[in-house]
Amino acid sequence: MSDHHTYKKIELVGSSPTSIEEAINNALAEAAKSIKHLEWFEVIDTRGHIQGNKAAHFQVTLKVGFRIANS
Repeated sequence: MSDHHTYKKIELVGSSPTSIEEAINNALAEAAKSIKHLEWFEVIDTRGHIQGNKAAHFQVTLKVGFRIANS
């Protein structure tokens, strides 16, 4: 086991018709299907679609960090 960790950072866009929080969780859940060792995220951008003068859909751009295996 190493005494340090090395990370890779990727950018994702999650979406949801319900909320910003759900958009974040949708992106993380999809990423977790193919990427191991997800450890942190930062919100870079938030957008939405307006329908009937209300927020109807949310998009959140995330930078997600994951640890490189065996580091």
